[in-house]
Amino acid sequence: MFLLNNMLTSAVFDADRYIDIAQSSFLPLLKGALFYSIPMTLISFVIGIILAITTALFRISGIKVLSGIARVYISIIRGTPLLVQLFIIFFGLTSVGIKLDPFPAAIIGFSLNTGAYASEIIRAAILSIPKGQWEASQSIGMSYGQSLKRIILPQATRVSIPPLSNSFISLVKDTSLASTILVAEMFRKAQEIVANTYEPLLLYTEAAFIYWMICFLLSLVQDQIENKLNRYVS
Repeated sequence: MFLLNNMLTSAVFDADRYIDIAQSSFLPLLKGALFYSIPMTLISFVIGIILAITTALFRISGIKVLSGIARVYISIIRGTPLLVQLFIIFFGLTSVGIKLDPFPAAIIGFSLNTGAYASEIIRAAILSIPKGQWEASQSIGMSYGQSLKRIILPQATRVSIPPLSNSFISLVKDTSLASTILVAEMFRKAQEIVANTYEPLLLYTEAAFIYWMICFLLSLVQDQIENKLNRYVS
C-alpha cells in the first residue's frame, strides 16, 4: 500500500511537471515556427519556384548549352542529400572565404533543392500540354514567348499545382534540418529546451504536433486551390 501510494504520488508529480514543461515550451516553439520555420519555407519556395521555371525552360529550350547546365544542376541536387548541401553551403564555403549567416545559408540550400525538384514538375506540366496548343497559338501570330505566357503556362500551372503543393508541405518539414546549421527554428528550440529539461519525448512530440498542425492547415489550403482550379476547368 505504501509503495502504491508512492507510485501514485510520483505519477501525479511527473504529470504536473510534464504539463508545466509543455506549457512553458509551447510559446518558444511556436515563435521558432513563426519567426524562422514558416518565413524560411515561404522565402525558399518563392525563390525555388523562380529557379525551377528558369531551369524547366532551359531544359525544353532545345539549346544544348542551357539544357546541359540545367541537367547538371538537377542531377547534382537530386543526387545528394539535402543535409549535405546545407553543410557545404554553411560550413564548406568558409574554406574559400565565403562566410554566410545560418538563416541565409539555409535559404540558399532550400531554394536550390526546391528549384531542382520543382523544375522537373514544371517541365512535365509544360510537356503535358498538347503540341496543337503551341501550333494554334503560333498560327494566329503569337511569338514563342507570347504562346508560353498566354496559352501554355496558365494550363501548365493548373497541372503542376498538386505536386508543387506537396513539395511546399514537404519543405515545411525539411526546415527542421536547418537546426543542424544553427538556425533557431522550431526544432532547434526544442533541442535547446530538451538540453535543460531532459524530456526529449515530450518536447519532440510537441514539436511534431506543431509541424503536423501547420501541414494540416496547408493541406486545407491546397484542397481549396485545387477545387477552385477544377471549377474553372469544368
